[in-house]
Amino acid sequence: MELANGTNVTEFILLGFGGGQKKHLSLLLFLTVLYVVTLAENIIIITLVVLDTHLSRIPMYFLLSNFSWLEMCYVSTTVPRMLFDLVNSHGEISFQACFLQFYIFFSLGGTEGFFLSTMAFDRYLAICHPLRYPQIMSQNACYALVAACWIVGFLWFIIPVSLISKLSFCGPNVIDHLLCDPGPLLSLACPPLGNVPFIHQIFVKTVVFINLSCIMLSYSIVIFTLIKTANEGSCRKAFSTVSFHLVVVTIFYGSVAGVYLADLGEESHSEVTKAAALFYTAITPFLNPLVYCLRNDQMKEAARKLFRRMKKWWRTGEH
Repeated sequence: MELANGTNVTEFILLGFGGGQKKHLSLLLFLTVLYVVTLAENIIIITLVVLDTHLSRIPMYFLLSNFSWLEMCYVSTTVPRMLFDLVNSHGEISFQACFLQFYIFFSLGGTEGFFLSTMAFDRYLAICHPLRYPQIMSQNACYALVAACWIVGFLWFIIPVSLISKLSFCGPNVIDHLLCDPGPLLSLACPPLGNVPFIHQIFVKTVVFINLSCIMLSYSIVIFTLIKTANEGSCRKAFSTVSFHLVVVTIFYGSVAGVYLADLGEESHSEVTKAAALFYTAITPFLNPLVYCLRNDQMKEAARKLFRRMKKWWRTGEH
């Protein structure tokens, strides 16, 4: 990491959002509200699942509560830094902090992909093999699946992030983006880059292909099974659940695909790319809890029960 004149690159500069102070103020208010509401949504989901003994024993809600914790970590990796850069016009970030953000953000993104695959597999078992479902998705199996999602997600990008961090950065050190991303980082690296961009693309495309294949296969079988079922009421309810899950998958992979499946060396981080990054880093985590829980009767009932308990506790405390 040495410049041509022998000096070391100790920090990068994130340009962040363009525009004047008025635009920055609007974005600051928007992102702050979005961040706080996103944290509140996921905290509520975790609280409802943990406090409701019935929900905590159902694999889908156990996975959902862990997914909510993941979303809180995911959004906290990038949005606070964006808020800081909107207030602080300099945008400096140290070399180590930049690559730490890069690694954690991609690891959490990979973990989210594995979680979506696991949740799709859970729906496949529940709908297509209801009699065997309790035995297959036992409590130990759920623990193992959740642990595997986290472990594989955080192991997956160690090699590409390490390879990119070991490249020579000879300046300039300005990143025209909202976060430390492989595209602008590779564009700042001095040639020769060797096979590093190709290796990174292999890792990204492989994890996307594996998870999308599992998700599409699971839901294809589920939809085919639902079409054959004779119970119209249960079929409609299951279709509703599956369609909402597919919305989450479409939102997540649709916003990511255009940015990370392109050739990194040719990627142009324009305002359109920044808008896409804002969508998958901040807006998607805000939408996911709504998509999973907005029409979920069991979550609504758990919320009503919790509200009644709090109301009763409040009245008892008054006396």
